Amino acid sequence: MDEPLVDSVEVARGNLLVLRHDTVLGHDGGRHLREVVAHRGGVAIVPLTADHKVVLIRQYRHAVGEVLLEIPAGTLDRLENGDIEEPDGAARRELGEEIGQTAAKWLKFGVFYTTPGFSTEAMHLYLARELTPIEGYEGPEPDENLVIEEVPVDAALRLAETGEIRDGKTLVGLFWLGRWLAENDG
Repeated sequence: MDEPLVDSVEVARGNLLVLRHDTVLGHDGGRHLREVVAHRGGVAIVPLTADHKVVLIRQYRHAVGEVLLEIPAGTLDRLENGDIEEPDGAARRELGEEIGQTAAKWLKFGVFYTTPGFSTEAMHLYLARELTPIEGYEGPEPDENLVIEEVPVDAALRLAETGEIRDGKTLVGLFWLGRWLAENDG
């Protein structure tokens, strides 16, 4: 069922993404164009407080023109040597940058593709527990306008189920959290 790559042309390059036109050999023997957005991947974290609240972020997302309620997340950084940052370290960094917390317990829920029809982005999803504030935290990075909210797990799951939360990584994270809590006696 694979489609062997015949040719690949870089169409555009930005700070975060590369747009490619890939020509593949289809199962029908024909050559077909695939537009691919190459992305270095990201991390998303479900921060769970001791009293079973999920720490969420409300922020404006220009691409969709809406304010969304999301779990903390971010892109894997490119290191000075050109390598891509390890997801475990990136998750810890992003949790600190976005909500000013560290976590004593981490569990990697898994990895999923955000939009495999056109993007290579793989999202590494974590559960962070036993949260502690970072001393001297001064808020998110200057280019981020975030409002941090703590929402009880049941209420967050209802927001996901009713469509009030529409961010994909947040939906996956909350549903995996719900299952994890059910299997681990909440």
